[in-house]
Amino acid sequence: MNKLVSWGNELYTGKRSYPFTGKHRLWFLIAGLLVIASILVPVAKGGFHLGIEFRGGSEFMISSVQNTDIAIGEQAVSEAVPGQDATVTNIAPQTMRVQTERLSDDQTLAIAGKLAEAYGVSDKEVTSNFIGPTWGEDVSRQALLGLVAFVVLVALLMAAYFRTWKMSIAAIVGLLAVAVITSGIYALSDFEVTPSAIIGFLTILSFSLYDTVVVFDKVRENTANFTEQTKRSFEQLVNLAINQTLVRSINTSVVAVLPVASILFIGSMILGAGTLKDLSLALFVGIIVSTLSTLFIQAPFYYWLRSKDKDVLEQRENL
Repeated sequence: MNKLVSWGNELYTGKRSYPFTGKHRLWFLIAGLLVIASILVPVAKGGFHLGIEFRGGSEFMISSVQNTDIAIGEQAVSEAVPGQDATVTNIAPQTMRVQTERLSDDQTLAIAGKLAEAYGVSDKEVTSNFIGPTWGEDVSRQALLGLVAFVVLVALLMAAYFRTWKMSIAAIVGLLAVAVITSGIYALSDFEVTPSAIIGFLTILSFSLYDTVVVFDKVRENTANFTEQTKRSFEQLVNLAINQTLVRSINTSVVAVLPVASILFIGSMILGAGTLKDLSLALFVGIIVSTLSTLFIQAPFYYWLRSKDKDVLEQRENL
């Protein structure tokens, strides 16, 4: 514990320092490669694995189930309609959800009867309904509008609060990188894209913005009168700010990611509660990527935007 405290103190005083701005080209190269890879992943996989809310289909709910093995539901569907794939999820105690492509009335009745027989419940415990893709299209449209509105507001508020448009650009570049990389990792996992996942993506942008504001606020404090500095250059002052907020960024991300990880790994993967796995995966990946983005992309990118400014060059020459 003492070593951790000592490490944090050394970072804050500048006795210990990591070259976040000094190796900014390397970080930008890695980030660029990750963004490209994240774009190519869904392309190579033929697109995202869309949930029933976006592609449409038939859904069955089975209540009062004693055995919640998903294999039972998958086998029942394949026996009732040969060749028909199904997504089976244990959404609550004694409740199963089965989703398929759009079925005819006869196929729906056949699968409903087979599910009741397989899970040992009465026909009344099995309900079915058809979900059209229109609702998912509305969700996508609203999410896109929300994203555009969020980015515009971030740009305006960051410019007004920090009184420099270059911080706004750096923040937006980082936010877009977070969204693209998180989406690519999500596509790689082959989890379904559901409305919950969309909510998760939008939520991580807020988390990323919070972390960015904390770091940028320290950057602004350190560089307020940098032209009068005779010991550190503008680059060194920005790098010092990142190091000074490093412990806080790590602590914030750890505190945020632990409960999400418990939902994802313990709740979804071990206990089989699959209803929150899409949301928890988006949040889990997004929180980690957001923290790394602030440290390795946004703050160094702000320095890069300012590196050719006349006052920055003159101050560095006068050291």
